[in-house]
Amino acid sequence: MMFAQCTRKGASSVLLIALLCCILSPPAQASKSSEDIRCKCICPPYRNISGHIYNKNVSQKDCNCLHVVEPMPVPGNDVEAYCLLCECKYEERSTTTIKVIIIIYLSVVGALLLYMAFLVLVDPLIRKPDAYTQPLHNEEENEDARSLAAALTPSGARANTVLERVEGAQQRWKRQVQEQRKTVFDRHKMLS
Repeated sequence: MMFAQCTRKGASSVLLIALLCCILSPPAQASKSSEDIRCKCICPPYRNISGHIYNKNVSQKDCNCLHVVEPMPVPGNDVEAYCLLCECKYEERSTTTIKVIIIIYLSVVGALLLYMAFLVLVDPLIRKPDAYTQPLHNEEENEDARSLAAALTPSGARANTVLERVEGAQQRWKRQVQEQRKTVFDRHKMLS
C-alpha cells in the first residue's frame, strides 16, 4: 500500500515537471534549434543525373532550390530547368514536445512496471485470508471428514483421532479422482 502511494507520487511529480517544462519554455521561434527547422528539396532524375534529396537548415523565405541544393549538379545554363523540377518544402517540428511526450510515456510505463512488481512480490505477503470464507471452508471439510469417517467405521462410531479423519479425507479424494478418470475416459471413448 505504501509502495503504491510512493509510485503514484513519483509518477505525478514527473508529469508535473514535464508540464512545467512545456509551459515555461521560451517562445517557439526564439528557441528553434537547427534540428527543429529545415528545408527539404526532392529533386527527380534529370538527364544523366540521378534523383537526390537535399536538406538544409534555412529560413522559410530561403526555402528554394537555389539556396538548398549545394553543390548544384548541373551546369549554369540548366540550373533553372533543374530547379523547376525540384519540390522544396519547409518543415518545422518541436523536439521539446517530442521529448516531453517520450518522458511522460516512459514514466507511465515505469509506474506500471513498478506497480506490477509490487503486486507480484509484496501483495501476497500482505494479503490476509478472508475472515468470512475461511470458516466456511473449514466447516465443509470437517463435515465431509466426519461423514466419511462415520461411514467407514463400524457400527457408526465417530472417528476420534486426527489420523482417522485424514485417512477418511484421503479415501474420499481418491474416490473423486477415480470417478473423474472414469468419466474422462468414458467421454474420450464416446468421442473416438
